[in-house]
Amino acid sequence: MKLTGRFIFISCALMSLLVIPFLATIFSTEFNWSKSDFFVMSALFIGLALMVEFILQCFTSTVWRVLLIALALFIIVMFWAELAVGIFGTPFAGS
Repeated sequence: MKLTGRFIFISCALMSLLVIPFLATIFSTEFNWSKSDFFVMSALFIGLALMVEFILQCFTSTVWRVLLIALALFIIVMFWAELAVGIFGTPFAGS
């Protein structure tokens, strides 16, 4: 898999979303993320960017691309929700 400028753009766009919890951590006492939370979320975002880049390089059909990217996004959101509040009750849940 060849990493392109598109991967860098997707990664930067996703990483820019981390500004929201960073600012919330600074200005709110109710929102408390540690460095490890930012690290885990960064790893999830990089993983999502890699999956999207892989899908875009391997599939030419727009329908397959949309479905697989939606599936990748769903998997990342479910993993994040499990880490945050433990919706599946695994041992590494956040609750």
